Amino acid sequence: MAERMQICNLSENNFEQCTKCSICTTVCPVAAVTTDYPGPKQAGPDGERYRLKDPAYYDKMLKLCLNCKRCEVACPSGVHIADIIQHARMRAGEGKRASLRDTMLANTDLLGTVANLVAPVANVTLGLKPTKMVMHSVMAIDKHRTFPAYSRMKFETWFKRHAAEHQAAYANQVSYFHGCYVNYNFPKLGQDLVKLLNAVGYGVNLLDKEQCCGVALIANGLYKQAKRQARVNAASLRQAVNMDHRTVLTTSSSCTFNLRDEYPSMLGVDTSDVRDSIMLATRFIYRLVDDEKIKLVFKQDYKRRIAYHTACHMQRMGWQLFSIEMMRMIPGLDLQVLDQECCGISGTYGFKRENYERSQAIGATLFKNIADAKVEAVATDCETCKWQIEMSTGLPVENPISVLADALDVDATRRANGL
Repeated sequence: MAERMQICNLSENNFEQCTKCSICTTVCPVAAVTTDYPGPKQAGPDGERYRLKDPAYYDKMLKLCLNCKRCEVACPSGVHIADIIQHARMRAGEGKRASLRDTMLANTDLLGTVANLVAPVANVTLGLKPTKMVMHSVMAIDKHRTFPAYSRMKFETWFKRHAAEHQAAYANQVSYFHGCYVNYNFPKLGQDLVKLLNAVGYGVNLLDKEQCCGVALIANGLYKQAKRQARVNAASLRQAVNMDHRTVLTTSSSCTFNLRDEYPSMLGVDTSDVRDSIMLATRFIYRLVDDEKIKLVFKQDYKRRIAYHTACHMQRMGWQLFSIEMMRMIPGLDLQVLDQECCGISGTYGFKRENYERSQAIGATLFKNIADAKVEAVATDCETCKWQIEMSTGLPVENPISVLADALDVDATRRANGL
């Protein structure tokens, strides 16, 4: 019995449970478009058996993995296949310096801070053909990729100037992990969340210290930096949850998954004591409505036809239901829920020259489904999915929180909630 227990505990990602059914390979978006990638079963559990015997054994094709987690969603045995692959990449990258390109793409706080200072110039420059050609040839950032625009004012700056002083007036309080995208690229999403929560009697607070969640750092091999930032964020999360007794809300599915699950599994930063108090804003608001603690009143003349795309990490958490059901509460919204397909960008993966064509091929089915739905916009909970879909379909993409805030009758909602 002791020997059996030892065998079962060889790996924290339980690759021993793999039955070689290959279901994971059938749902892998990378394996579907290229024969260069052996698939998650071979790259993950099968390869791990070789790596246990010889730690030097490493297949460079592991870099093709998107870390989309679709293999883990499909696995009938609960094997953490993507984690196995990611850990193998981490071990292989120990002691190696990340390239300038990968370092630049991964350091969203540094890049965002600089770009915000010269936002109009940065936005124009990044869109110029000569700039794209230089990045393509020198930095290996594909020339076809469109960069997200940077805002002139950070969300944190807007919040301190226009919202912070009003939040204490509300009886209920939450904290908000806004993430890099809201802070540097699209403050309106954070503003929409404040508008929505204030209308139902909730004040919003920023964390004492917030740094990039580190999902891009992990993907690009900057693990030590990712761990340092994770520790800062973990301390701020504990302050908000354990000391201030607030739920921490997010508006990014990837940030949410990283804070809750990747910190302990990838970086060894334990967030188990606050995990259940970190949740996507749509899940939080849905539960309040479902428990009849708040009421939402929507505009009578609101009419739109929107498609909803389930981001891969959203599917891994199983939380797409909350965003879908929240939008279905809007009387004038014709919501088309798309089949769950990977968009192919996977954060910085699709920006890289060697991955661009593969990234677009992965997303092709999704792009066709969006075109066939004949909608005026797309909703999704992931900002990089937004960039990919907007670039590849030409349609605007919004976070469900922004859809709800746009449809909300603020004055009627405040009255309905006794404010």
